Amino acid sequence: MPVNGINPNAAIGAYQNMQRISGGGGEVINSAQGTNPAGIANPAASIGESKGVSFSDFLESKIEKSVDTLKHGEEMSARAVSGDANLTEVVQAVTNAEVTLQTLVAVRDKMISAYQEIIRMQI
Repeated sequence: MPVNGINPNAAIGAYQNMQRISGGGGEVINSAQGTNPAGIANPAASIGESKGVSFSDFLESKIEKSVDTLKHGEEMSARAVSGDANLTEVVQAVTNAEVTLQTLVAVRDKMISAYQEIIRMQI
C-alpha cells in the first residue's frame, strides 16, 4: 500500500540497489526474513540489524580518498617543476584533483542546501 504516494517495496528495492552499487554491503531483505505473511517487505526487519557502512563512515572514507587525490596532484605538480615527472602523468593527476575538488564543492553545497531546507521546515 503506497504511503504518501510512495510504494515502500519500491523504496526498499531502490535502497538495496544503491547499497549494492556503492559497495555498502547492506543486508538484503529476503523472503525468509523481511516479509510479512502477505509477502510485503518489512523495512523494520532490517533496521538496527544492518551490518553495512554507515553514512558517516562512507562520507569519511570518500573524503579521505579525495584528500589523497588532491595531495597526489600537488605532489605531481611539484615533481613537474623539478623536471622529475612525465607531463602526461602530471596533467592527469592535476585534472583528477580538479574534478575531485569540484565534486567535493558540489556535494558540500548540496548538503548545506539540504540542511537549510530542513531548518526552514515547520514542525
